Amino acid sequence: MAIPVKLEVFEGPLDLLLHLIDKNKVDIYDIPIVEITEQYLDYIRQMETEDMNVVSEFLVMAATLIDIKCRMLLPKEVNEEGEEEDPRAELVEKLLEYKMCKYMSYELRDRMIDAERSFYKSPTLPKEVAEYRQPVNYEELIGDMTLQKLHEIFKQVMKRQEDKIDPVRSTFGNIEKDEIDMDLKMTYVEAYVRSHKTFSFRKLLEKQSSKMEVIVTFLVILEMIKTGRIGIEQEDIFADIIITTKDVSSQEPLQLTSVG
Repeated sequence: MAIPVKLEVFEGPLDLLLHLIDKNKVDIYDIPIVEITEQYLDYIRQMETEDMNVVSEFLVMAATLIDIKCRMLLPKEVNEEGEEEDPRAELVEKLLEYKMCKYMSYELRDRMIDAERSFYKSPTLPKEVAEYRQPVNYEELIGDMTLQKLHEIFKQVMKRQEDKIDPVRSTFGNIEKDEIDMDLKMTYVEAYVRSHKTFSFRKLLEKQSSKMEVIVTFLVILEMIKTGRIGIEQEDIFADIIITTKDVSSQEPLQLTSVG
């Protein structure tokens, strides 16, 4: 049974739809599309406006309602997830967005009305009161602080500033090429390997005096592993690497490409 609509002015098609849903006391998520469509069309027939822009908006919504009504008579469509699609879903989402915006506008309007009732008085403080500043009690402020304590605080602050300075990068100047005698380094490593038999790879690297020496030593060790002169063991991924010397009496002299 259609409810007669006597209101003549709505802010738009969604406003009319929302009014009909509230009037019929129906769930916005389960709109009785047939009944609402009939009431909506009845309202359009009663419209007295000659503004085609306004009428066209309501006609577009009427066509949308009729389209939804037709789709609901057909077998349900299934999406990619295998779930049935509700032809009303998109319309319901628009109605919820419109309803939220509408109620927010009411809230803003009420706040504006309340703000119009607020009055403010210009400050009339005497000059003496406005310029008054509470006196500072230096003895209470300092408390048990002494010159020695202040000196300690100052040293701590200065130390923190020094800690922020990178001790390496701050002294960078011209980068000079680090010359390494490859033959001497290979001879040194081979002698170390023969004399120690079993040793820690980390300790060998710690004996080097520069980054370039570490790199060259590392390359020499890799070459000796490749040629079978030494073997390596490591208990786990973070454990130290242990190098063991093998019989090198029949091996050819070690060759390593120059690094520079």
